Amino acid sequence: MDFMGEIVARAKQAKKTIVMPEGEDIRVIEATAIILEQGIANVVLLGNEDEIKKSAKGFDVSGARIIDIERFDKIEEYAEMLYELRKAKGMTKELALETMKDPLYFGVMAVKKGEADGMVAGAVHPTGDTLRPALQILKTAPGIKVASSFFFMTVPDCEFGSEGLFMFSDCALIVNPTAEELSDIAVTAAESFRNFVRKEPIVAMLSYSTCGSAKGGLADKVIEATRLAKEKAPGLQLDGELQLDAALIEEIGRSKAPGSKVAGKANVLIFPDLNSGNIGYKLVQRLAKAHAYGPVLQGMAKPVNDLSRGCSADDIVSVTALTCVQAAQSGQ
Repeated sequence: MDFMGEIVARAKQAKKTIVMPEGEDIRVIEATAIILEQGIANVVLLGNEDEIKKSAKGFDVSGARIIDIERFDKIEEYAEMLYELRKAKGMTKELALETMKDPLYFGVMAVKKGEADGMVAGAVHPTGDTLRPALQILKTAPGIKVASSFFFMTVPDCEFGSEGLFMFSDCALIVNPTAEELSDIAVTAAESFRNFVRKEPIVAMLSYSTCGSAKGGLADKVIEATRLAKEKAPGLQLDGELQLDAALIEEIGRSKAPGSKVAGKANVLIFPDLNSGNIGYKLVQRLAKAHAYGPVLQGMAKPVNDLSRGCSADDIVSVTALTCVQAAQSGQ
């Protein structure tokens, strides 16, 4: 079974409830029909029930729960919780009630209150709009200072990584992480890889320099992040700074980083900033014809995941399955 096949099988076993705030989007409707037919998850769609049913046409979403926020009988209860969470930040009861009419805030609050196990959104909304409610309401998990993201990349006919499977992080959230934040991203990504793939992560801290071959502030940040990550997770197979070829190709790794247990074997690639991470995953996706699954948000108290606005129904199904596995891992 391939990687996503295994994730879908685990999602079916967990059978979690996922809320989708963009319930009137045709891709979300199609994905919901697939998810319900395959038994991947229970689905809550937010939107006008008549509009959803009209758009559904040949897609069977009769098994989904549809919530029209304007008619929801617990809206004041949701607003009260938002007010209590955010009143120190200037939230008023009136503003809380108005904010709860936003499907993204409503969806996250449904997760907070345990009426859903996770949220998948972003087919219509930009990443910032999708993640802001999660960061305000759910916050990060205990012991996690910074939320970040990752993609799983499956590359066909590839001998590198874990039989062509890689994790790329962070490619969607933290624009220019400090050394401290980069070390947290590395440690969190390694744990995510272990939980999802059930194999040991081998983490490369990527740079334009390998083991001091070049000098400069950008390389220095990765060197410091590597030192901090090793302090935080001393048993982790992690090394840096490494150029990409040294991280993936054994003979180059032996030449450029002799003695490194990571060089030439990495399956988790940590990018120094969002520029390189975003460009990197899209290059591999387009030129190597790889499948990119994500972005998946890591480090949150409960799972909320973002979609690309260019996503397909199949992309939504994949991210939903990953979200179910996350929810199962966190004991929800």
